Amino acid sequence: MSKASTIFEIWGFLKERKKWWLAPIILFLVLIGAILVLAEGSAIAPFIYTLF
Repeated sequence: MSKASTIFEIWGFLKERKKWWLAPIILFLVLIGAILVLAEGSAIAPFIYTLF
């Protein structure tokens, strides 16, 4: 299963079931995950990990 098909499947679920309140939660989780992955090898990693 590719990343694009997963995104389309989640979008279809939100659209069909009218679960629009889940969209901000999913977006927030994706952003936090991206920040953690991008900061993993940088000098700011210890400061980000203290937030969690």
